[in-house]
Amino acid sequence: MKRVALLVQYDGSNYSGWQKQKNAITVQEILDRTLFKITNHSVKTFAAGRTDAGVHASGQVVHFDSDCVIPGNSYSDILNSLLPSTIRILESVEVKDCWHSCYSALYRHYRYVINNSKFSNLFINNWSWHRYQKVLDEVLMSNASKRMEGEHDFFAFQKSRSNRKNSITKIKKIDIKRVEDLILVDIKATGFLYGMVRLIVGQLVLVGEKKISPEIFTHRWVNKKKNDVKESAPAKGLCFINAVYEENVFQKINNNDFFPVFLIKGFS
Repeated sequence: MKRVALLVQYDGSNYSGWQKQKNAITVQEILDRTLFKITNHSVKTFAAGRTDAGVHASGQVVHFDSDCVIPGNSYSDILNSLLPSTIRILESVEVKDCWHSCYSALYRHYRYVINNSKFSNLFINNWSWHRYQKVLDEVLMSNASKRMEGEHDFFAFQKSRSNRKNSITKIKKIDIKRVEDLILVDIKATGFLYGMVRLIVGQLVLVGEKKISPEIFTHRWVNKKKNDVKESAPAKGLCFINAVYEENVFQKINNNDFFPVFLIKGFS
């Protein structure tokens, strides 16, 4: 048996998330089914992080074990010839048996994109939240977010149905910047709670629109006021950028190229 790692991109618009579900089409189901066609045996894939329905990934990391004779670096081309156009394998490599896409990751990086223009944009509608009612104050949003860096209990930013034992996780860094009409919210953390990023963004938008103060924002999550955190950003603006490991597993793609460049450069 050998272990193969995949660097995967997908447009999550028409999928019910990453993880297999009953009576729903998911990215994992499509990938596992395609790997079965290639290897002639059932393959179980593991991802660096789960994504919900409608959430995208520009650099999802997946691994699986197989005794198939196909070289690890050949899976990307073979899979891309069989997968739908909404799922692409950027690279495939053979890794050590002890390496795990989820447990070996040092941290994960998510990005949320807000289109703060007065006008919607056909080319980014499926990849951003068109929040146009007011001009957002990204500096106020950034200042409000900084206290979240470090290890904290983020119970207030966890949706129901979570199966985690606790809601403590470590946010390494939060960056919020404006590029013309786009506001990019980048969050890097060792782990993410169910619905965490979308709830954080939903509250930060209220700060940016000056509907709540940075102090109220902080009070809600520090004091676990989950019932006060009602606004959640829509799924389509969220993208799993990549997972970072102690050693760089993939060599063909630059980390800066994970996210669709036109979303940033097109507005600069």
